[in-house]
Amino acid sequence: MRFMIMVRANAQSESGQMPEEALMAAMAAYHEQLARAGVLLDANGLKPSAQGFRVRYQHGTPTLIDGPFAETKELIAGYTLIEARSREEAVEWARRFPAPFGDAVDSEIEVRPLYELDDFAHDEPVRRFKDLEATRR
Repeated sequence: MRFMIMVRANAQSESGQMPEEALMAAMAAYHEQLARAGVLLDANGLKPSAQGFRVRYQHGTPTLIDGPFAETKELIAGYTLIEARSREEAVEWARRFPAPFGDAVDSEIEVRPLYELDDFAHDEPVRRFKDLEATRR
């Protein structure tokens, strides 16, 4: 089962302020543990929303909206993608995640399972996605 650990953004991350060395060291150590355990799939920080954009669809028509986006608490500052044997294992790893902005700043991570292709009906579009996945690997 794959799980995404999402770090919620705050004013600090949206300002583009880089993490202090001690926090980077804690994050590096945590991700090294994930890698040694064979569960780390990917991890990255995201640049502030001012450097991003959204595409909004109204009646099927896409409209480009440039950042920044006002609701900071709804934004993601970074993520870690893991593959765990169970929800309980994912919870165990999430509890070990370092405080994303250091111990002095209240913060939040959200963890959600990803859909797997086997969760969907076994039809032609899913077969095409499976072919793409096989080609990618």
